Parts: sequence; C-alpha cells; structure tokens
Amino acid sequence: MSLNKKQIQHLKALAHDLKPVVLLGSNGLTEAVIAEIDFALNHHELIKVKIPTDNRETKGLIVEAICRETEAEKVQVIGKTLIIYRQSEDKKIQLPKG
Repeated sequence: MSLNKKQIQHLKALAHDLKPVVLLGSNGLTEAVIAEIDFALNHHELIKVKIPTDNRETKGLIVEAICRETEAEKVQVIGKTLIIYRQSEDKKIQLPKG
C-alpha cells in the first residue's frame, strides 16, 4: 500500500500532537524494538518513533529497516522523529480518497 499526497497530509496533521511511543536505545534497532513498534502500530496505526542519531545515513538505514520489518508506510521524518502508519484490521484512521 502506498500513500498519496492527500493521505500523507492527513496523517501528518493527525500525528502533530502525538508523542513518540518508541525510543531507540543505545543498542539501536533490535528485535525487541521492532516487536514494540509492531505492537504499537497494531494498537494505534499511526505512531512516532524517536531515532537518536545525528548521522543521516544511519538514520536513513534505520528508517528503511523499520518500514520494511513492520510493513509500515513512512509518513515523515522530522529531525530525529519518524512518523509511520500501518492500517490495522480495525481501520481506526479513515484515510481520504485519492
């Protein structure tokens, strides 16, 4: 599933007031962190993840890995915060049509 511009704008607006629910620690992206992100996505659909690195390449690789492992869509990366979305079976968030 890929998001169009209108859907991304809608999700960005919804994510504005959210606090990060997962914070990567000094061990980086572990299986436990992936499991926690997966659980949070099942529960919330739209979450923020804090990635504590200043290295752009490292951050990019972490973002790619998170999206690939959790099958989530990247909505936005602002500084050290990643916003991702994955629709659950409950479809809590109604996305606008194209």
